[in-house]
Amino acid sequence: MTGSTGPQQLPLVLPHEEALGVDDYLVSTSNQAAFNLVTNWPEWPSPIVTLQGPIGSGKTHLVNAWQELSGAQIVGGDELEYLDLTALAEAGPVAVEDLHAGFDEASLFHLFNAVRLTGGNMLMTTREWPHTFDLKTKDLASRFRAATPVQVEEPDDMLLAMVMTKHFSDRQVTVDSSVIDYLVIRIERSLDAARNVVDMLDRHALATGRKISRVMASKILESMGE
Repeated sequence: MTGSTGPQQLPLVLPHEEALGVDDYLVSTSNQAAFNLVTNWPEWPSPIVTLQGPIGSGKTHLVNAWQELSGAQIVGGDELEYLDLTALAEAGPVAVEDLHAGFDEASLFHLFNAVRLTGGNMLMTTREWPHTFDLKTKDLASRFRAATPVQVEEPDDMLLAMVMTKHFSDRQVTVDSSVIDYLVIRIERSLDAARNVVDMLDRHALATGRKISRVMASKILESMGE
């Protein structure tokens, strides 16, 4: 006997591009100081700022917000040795991301000097404080000490809740606040985890035709753990 149910139709999930502008940056006590300093450009305490924070804390979003304000060019720390650093500094503000992933010391030292010489600004991001870097160039260490340090901390409950609420709203999905409260204390403490759980719940709800609930959230968290 042939079954009456055909193959399950997969939901069409349209690409969802995250907005990374200044107005899209959500602020709580965990990132207030970093947001205030970075967006106070060009009124910085020093021409160069070092932004430190753990993975998933929102450093890249803050860099993009600063780019919106300043027109900065964004490069990776591991790209510096392949760039014309004098021309880069002369073109305007510069953001250098992910110094913790490695960089050429001579190139970064050159960029420090070029930015200072042109009277420009530079924002650098890292997961580790520069004083923990095993630097061979003593003058580079002094350049780091002259920069203004600011920290963006691990997201707190308030920020995680705001981020998940915003992502659901961006997808035009209504979720009860009790589901958000349930997720906040159970997901990994990172903005990436908040985005991922929203994406998985949205996809599962579309596939099953069911409303997002705490029961569904529990099952999704269990699958993410596996």
